[in-house]
Amino acid sequence: QVQLVESGGGLVQAGDSLRLSCAASGRSFRSYVMGWFRQAPGKEREIVAAITWGDASTYYTDSVKGRFTISRDIAKNTVYLQIDSLKPDDTAVYYCAAVVAAPSSSTWSYFSRPASYPYWGQGTQVTVSS
Repeated sequence: QVQLVESGGGLVQAGDSLRLSCAASGRSFRSYVMGWFRQAPGKEREIVAAITWGDASTYYTDSVKGRFTISRDIAKNTVYLQIDSLKPDDTAVYYCAAVVAAPSSSTWSYFSRPASYPYWGQGTQVTVSS
C-alpha cells in the first residue's frame, strides 16, 4: 500500500526558505511521477511541481519557477520541495501525490491535474508572515 508522509512545513517570514519532504513507501516508485500540490484557504488545489522518479525530469507551474526546486533521493525514497524567497501568497497546505506514469498519459498537462493522482499524503502547513 502506497504511503506518502510530508514534513517540513511551518511558520516562516517572507524571504525565508523551507525544504519540504515527502517520504514514500509501500512499493517501488521507479515508474511513478511525484507531484507537489498546494491548497490555500478558499482556493482549489493546484500543482506547483512534479518529477519523474526514474529520470528526474521536472515540471514547474509558471508562478513558482525560479523559487521552487523539486528533487528526489532514490536511496531514501523521498521527494523534496525546496522553496526559496517565500511570499505570503505561498501560504497553503502542501501535499505530496503519486501516480504511475503510464505511456498513454505521460504529459505534464495530465500530471498537473490533482484528479490524475490516486495517492496523497496528509499535507503539511506552510504559513508565511509578511
